Amino acid sequence: MSELLMPKATAVWLVDNTALTFEQVAAFCGLHDLEVQGIADGEVAVGIRGLDPISNGQLTREEIERCEGDRKLRLSLNAPSTKVPQRTRRARYTPVSKRQDRPNAIAWLIKNYPELNDAQIGKLLGTTKSTITAVRERTHWNTPNISPQDPLLLGICSEQELLEELRKARRRQEREAKKAEREAARKAAAKLVAQEAAAPVPPETGAAPEAETGAAPEAANAAVPAPEPRPETTAETNAAIAPPAKSPFGDRPGENNES
Repeated sequence: MSELLMPKATAVWLVDNTALTFEQVAAFCGLHDLEVQGIADGEVAVGIRGLDPISNGQLTREEIERCEGDRKLRLSLNAPSTKVPQRTRRARYTPVSKRQDRPNAIAWLIKNYPELNDAQIGKLLGTTKSTITAVRERTHWNTPNISPQDPLLLGICSEQELLEELRKARRRQEREAKKAEREAARKAAAKLVAQEAAAPVPPETGAAPEAETGAAPEAANAAVPAPEPRPETTAETNAAIAPPAKSPFGDRPGENNES
């Protein structure tokens, strides 16, 4: 939301150049009614030169005329045609008298709040990552004389800023823990699927039902053909067909001559 530039100077111009009421001018400029009345009487804002809100684009002539016709109306600030660039946040400034205490504050934060990363510590104390790394790894040139001290007591940062960074660090840890759990569950599921795919399939075994068990021998017997009779040899066949040959010496005694 845009704000009015130089409210008192704008109020001086509106009082001198328009027929607006004190209440309308006060509501537009963010002043008290009596303060606007003091401007009109020459008791307030003495020596302040009026600022034309029409020339700087914060108010239009039509808007002034609209409110001059009805005392109940209030002026509306005109939206700027150009976007004012936002001021970027700069690094924290640490007074020269307290800069020598920053290594002690770094050591205190590293010891008591290990969840804070280097970027957060640098933001709180206005120091660089190389200095934080040197204190953490005990390679700082003044390591023997560094003793952890609370940065709040040293006046380098405020309690609200420290609590805000701690909340951010804990939320980051929670996100990382949930991500690790999801990754572990995914790996366990993939391992289980791989084990099931590699396991051999056991053969299907089991006794047949009783109804099928009784019918199986009969089906087996019906499937096996009956053995064919052994064919007789040629000699046996001829002996059965041909009559017995007569002896040239005649019939043997005791034999019956059937012929």
